[in-house]
Amino acid sequence: MSKFTGLSQAEAEKRLLENGRNCLKEEKQKTVLQMFLAQILNFTNAILGAAIIISIILHDYGEAIIMLVIVVANAVIGVVQEGKAQKALDALKKMSVLRATVIRDGETKEISSEELVVGDIVVLEAGKQVPADLKLLETARLMMDEKALTGESVPVEKDENFTADEKTGIGDRLDLAYMTTVVTYGRGIGEVVHTGMDTQIGKIADMVGQEKEKPSPLQKGMNELSRTLGIAVIVICAIVFLIGIVQGRDVLELLMTAVSLAVAAIPEGIPTIVTIVLALGMQRMAKINAIVKNMPAVETLGAVSYVCSDKTGTLTQNRMTVVKAFENGEYIDLDTLDKEKHDTLIKGLMLCNDASIASDGTEVGDPTETALVAFAKRYGIDKSVTEKAVPRINEKAFDSERKLMTTVHTTEDGKIISFTKGSTDELLMRCTHIRVNGTVREITNEDMTLISNAMSEMSFEALRVLSLAVREDNRDAVEQGLTYIGMIGMIDPERPEVVESIKTFKRAGIKTVMITGDHKDTALAIAKKLGIAERPDECVMGHELDEMSDEELRNRVSGLSIFARVSPEHKVKIVKAIQANNNIASMTGDGVNDAPSLKAADVGVAMGITGTDVAKGAADIVLQDDKFTTIEKAVKEGRNIYENVKKSILFALSSNISEVVVMFAAIAAGFAAPLKAVHILWVNLLTDSLPCFALGVDPNSSSDVMNKKPRKNGESIFADGGYFKVGLYSVIIAVVTLIAFLYAPIRELSASGTALSLKNIIDSFSDKQILMQSQTLAFCTLAVSELFHAIGMRDTETSLFKFNHLDNKIMILAFAVGLLGQLAVTEIPFFRNIFSTVQMTASMWGLVLVLSIMPLVAHEIVVLVKKVKKD
Repeated sequence: MSKFTGLSQAEAEKRLLENGRNCLKEEKQKTVLQMFLAQILNFTNAILGAAIIISIILHDYGEAIIMLVIVVANAVIGVVQEGKAQKALDALKKMSVLRATVIRDGETKEISSEELVVGDIVVLEAGKQVPADLKLLETARLMMDEKALTGESVPVEKDENFTADEKTGIGDRLDLAYMTTVVTYGRGIGEVVHTGMDTQIGKIADMVGQEKEKPSPLQKGMNELSRTLGIAVIVICAIVFLIGIVQGRDVLELLMTAVSLAVAAIPEGIPTIVTIVLALGMQRMAKINAIVKNMPAVETLGAVSYVCSDKTGTLTQNRMTVVKAFENGEYIDLDTLDKEKHDTLIKGLMLCNDASIASDGTEVGDPTETALVAFAKRYGIDKSVTEKAVPRINEKAFDSERKLMTTVHTTEDGKIISFTKGSTDELLMRCTHIRVNGTVREITNEDMTLISNAMSEMSFEALRVLSLAVREDNRDAVEQGLTYIGMIGMIDPERPEVVESIKTFKRAGIKTVMITGDHKDTALAIAKKLGIAERPDECVMGHELDEMSDEELRNRVSGLSIFARVSPEHKVKIVKAIQANNNIASMTGDGVNDAPSLKAADVGVAMGITGTDVAKGAADIVLQDDKFTTIEKAVKEGRNIYENVKKSILFALSSNISEVVVMFAAIAAGFAAPLKAVHILWVNLLTDSLPCFALGVDPNSSSDVMNKKPRKNGESIFADGGYFKVGLYSVIIAVVTLIAFLYAPIRELSASGTALSLKNIIDSFSDKQILMQSQTLAFCTLAVSELFHAIGMRDTETSLFKFNHLDNKIMILAFAVGLLGQLAVTEIPFFRNIFSTVQMTASMWGLVLVLSIMPLVAHEIVVLVKKVKKD
């Protein structure tokens, strides 16, 4: 290796000044204040801000404080979420800083990897990370673990003589070594060809930084709802103000009425309730080993229509395993294998092997060789014990040209025997004999055909095939005149539990897509077993993606289930093609190469055990157990959470709209305001918010939630009858509240024999006692009817008599607290003074209860009508 002199120190320093340090670019980060202001300055907060200012002018400080707290809380949550991209970049940067062994001025020295420049000569040894992208100049059995970068499940043997063309993917460039990949075996020398942001990992960092946060489906719906409500508030307040001016009302009174309407129209508690529901959802997700980093991801995961998954370690077990064996001209059932009969095949593969398994179960060595050791251990054969009884006395190491490895051992009876394992084709050319059922004879053409056919069958199943041969008295490890014993086929097998999860996803209308750096045949073999794909035309290779335009891929992506030998850029391209068809995509991964696609996906899911820090930093959700089945549980949880959030929002809207209708109808008719601002605020805080929260954590969500198709991207919160529900119940609550409001003047007019005319009713409200009584009845009816309405909103498709009311104890508590609170504002003098209410009689409470139960009556009628139509 002394033939390399490398750059001079002076030239290296010159290039370092010209091109910069070998590190990832640091983006200028926003300050906390900048992020906070960006969150504050939006349309919804502007409306609430105006309401806060008006409330302060009118000395309604309590109301102003509540709304201010909501605005600030939402902004703080947004600031926390915004740091996700920077964390991913920080993790990448940490990975890229290490020490490098270089040759400069003919001398070998160790420097910081940040000081490397293009043209430097770097020495690679087992256990070291590659400090920059290198063109290999010399290799000696150099094996690289590139899984984190390419997704390749086994180490790659490098070859400095390899020649690539333009279509060769990064995983197939055997003449290159990439920054942050690890040398697992051998040694090599390479010339630095790319540093910093020009390296493969630098390109990944650039892609991660370019991916911007996207609002979740729920956030989109909430933003649209906020804009609609904001416009409605302005229009309604303007109309009421104009009506009041025409009616000759006092301007101050009109301003106070407008504030009341604004408070009634904007369900300011919804953002808080949604935040709490999502936060509790995060806790429930954690119990099933899904750690949620980005709160909206809780709900977004429930809306996914595509689950894109890496193969190795997620859909498979991430460990090579022997799954087939062939000896004596036939396949062997591994479950009933006779270890005495097949002793030579098992022990030979285990002894011709440099791997081991520690006492704690840790596998040490090449994954292919550890699989052979594990194969023997399955039948109670321990390598360390066997090696003491049959010690190795000579060996001929594996190399890529021979594709063979030979070890020589002394048997317990003192004989010499060699074991040769490797490529079946290469081994057969060196075999003169074959052992069949314990008898050694000359190998025939028929034997070779039978063995070749078995090898082809295993290869067709994407198994990695190794054959074993022996030779006695072969102290010098000669690889000629061998006796063929048998072969095994191994693969990184699928996780058995994944099959059921994929079936569940199919029932739920969710497509599972395999995106892997592995080879097409291997990916297709696993995909068939998992039920992801059946035909080769469902698979596309990375080099084929390079030839497709974004539009072509968008048109084809729905018919594809496997993407093999893909690069990080390909993964992002695939995710965006899926999203371009108005789908919501989840991406699962564990490596550095997965980070850009994890960030680009609507929901990025990283592996917690095998995942790199970069992948975890870019993801929204981290799986603590690395199980694909956990994604299924998380999707189900996400769907239930959305159903609960939807129930909460529809309930809050129907309640708030009923308040607006009551106020608007009364003002338009010329009546006094049925409700004071303090009444509306009380209802919104107590009889709206608590039941709203109870609906948000309702355990009575649909049991068949995974038998439904995913909701469409951009689907309105009012889909599936939402407008009807809000309209029906808001009108019912408004009507019963107006009836309660008009009860007192009508009763007084009837008792005095005065005609029931609109003018006389309006005039009746000039009596302060009648007005207070009317407002009290309206206030109580509105509050209690919303409490009953919340009970029905738990399930609008099922009769109340079929509910298990006891399974939502929070709803029972919310109802009790709301009712007791309403009693307090009418029966306790202190609160009566604050809320300007009167003490209620038993008959008045009876009227309130009869009117308030009407939403539940309507609920039963709607359920009955639906049942009749269905039958």
